[in-house]
Amino acid sequence: MASPGQIAGAPARAKARHARVDFEGQYIDGRWRKGRSTRTADDINPYKADTIVQLTLADPSDVDEAYLAAARAQPAWAAALPAEREAVLRRSARLIEERHEDIVNWLVDESGSTRVKAELEWQLLHGITLEAASFAHRVSGRILPIDEPGKESRAYRQPAGVAAVISPWNFPMYLSLRAVAPAIALGNAVVLKPAHDTPVTGGLYIASLFEAAGLPRGILNVVVGASPEIGDLFVQHPVPRLISFTGSTAVGRRIAALAAQAPIIKRVTLELGGNSPFVVLGDADLGRAVPAAVFSRFLHQGQICMSANRIIVDAILYAEFLERFAAHVRTLKYGDPEDPATVIGPVINRSQLDSMLDKIRRSRDAGAREMVGGEPQGLVLPPHVFAEVDNEMPIARTETFGPIAPLIKVHGDEDALRVANDTEYGLSSAVFAGTEEHGLRFALRVQAGMTHVNDTSVDDAPNAPFGGEKNSGIGRYGGEWILQEMTTDHWVTVQHAPRSYPF
Repeated sequence: MASPGQIAGAPARAKARHARVDFEGQYIDGRWRKGRSTRTADDINPYKADTIVQLTLADPSDVDEAYLAAARAQPAWAAALPAEREAVLRRSARLIEERHEDIVNWLVDESGSTRVKAELEWQLLHGITLEAASFAHRVSGRILPIDEPGKESRAYRQPAGVAAVISPWNFPMYLSLRAVAPAIALGNAVVLKPAHDTPVTGGLYIASLFEAAGLPRGILNVVVGASPEIGDLFVQHPVPRLISFTGSTAVGRRIAALAAQAPIIKRVTLELGGNSPFVVLGDADLGRAVPAAVFSRFLHQGQICMSANRIIVDAILYAEFLERFAAHVRTLKYGDPEDPATVIGPVINRSQLDSMLDKIRRSRDAGAREMVGGEPQGLVLPPHVFAEVDNEMPIARTETFGPIAPLIKVHGDEDALRVANDTEYGLSSAVFAGTEEHGLRFALRVQAGMTHVNDTSVDDAPNAPFGGEKNSGIGRYGGEWILQEMTTDHWVTVQHAPRSYPF
């Protein structure tokens, strides 16, 4: 079977731009091949609206084959020396370095990333791969005290087995790798289902990296398919013991329900929607707060779970903040994501754009005052800024996932905290205050998994606990937290001396 780079038939434009483009649709048990579904899918550049590559999708038999391959391969991989698993991850990290420009180009073309965002994603995926490489030597068990004569009590930490990973389209390569790389380093096998908008960066390109790094066949499998055809089976299949999902809260709820209803209940790690508050308290330094708010809202067109969905400003500073914020936003260049000067590129697809336009229309009707705006150009929505917003308007109550900034006026710290916490979500947040102590006191009362004092709401680190509260998810990614998620405890006792029993 030919590997990517050898298969004929890829679009000429893509061949000229990318080192590896000839993906047919699936990577299963170490083989590159088409799926068995009658469906095909065009992988579309959201800015240029042209086809990068056409894929033949998976059907249920492909899912079954991928899981069975993973189940066969996993025990030997779990038994491999830690140094062997670490070496594969380190080779993968070196390949990420060598393919830096190609990866960035793929992210620009497939997900509509600006070059600034694509470079940031490259840094994140490189960092998480290096962090995961250390896991092979960091996982450990414990010897526990026990009040039984002649007995030893041990807690072993073992691989979960086979992990199912479902990843989104907004940071497709990183949000796949942050689950895939730790799982592999810890001795698990993986079946990965990337988002339909980003099948290459979210899955197939990752498989090409690990294949080149020498990962044994069957340890990583990628199935690209339509959710109506394979989605439920992907979650409920009897093989995977762990489901890792990043995406919307609505889909996350369904996945959790399916995992609970499966013949063998699955463990789930869910990173779901957000409605992140960016809070500017009355003593904040606007010279620091304004640029951080612009970055927090408009990086990657606002299509980030941590993006500042609501900007909450104390009335003392509101008028000045609004003026400076709107002036800064008017300078942002929007359009072609290949242009290094572009800050705002296209949103991912027409459905997302229509949803944003509907929220804008309904919020205008509810009394929001548009300070900055403009009509869409293809899938590029110019940045929008709204004043006189309240927390019940559509652009504040729901996650817009777009370049729309609502500014909400509050009166004092307690009012700011009330508004910030008045949401079903609790992922990321940010607070700007005049002193670190003031900001920290406020931060600890925010109902969120992550709060950043005097900095952007968009932040991640490979060794930090990334995750949310309330309807923003279950579990944590990063560092020792994902190490715990991807392994399981096995309590084993050894009775060294004979013991007597009461009957």
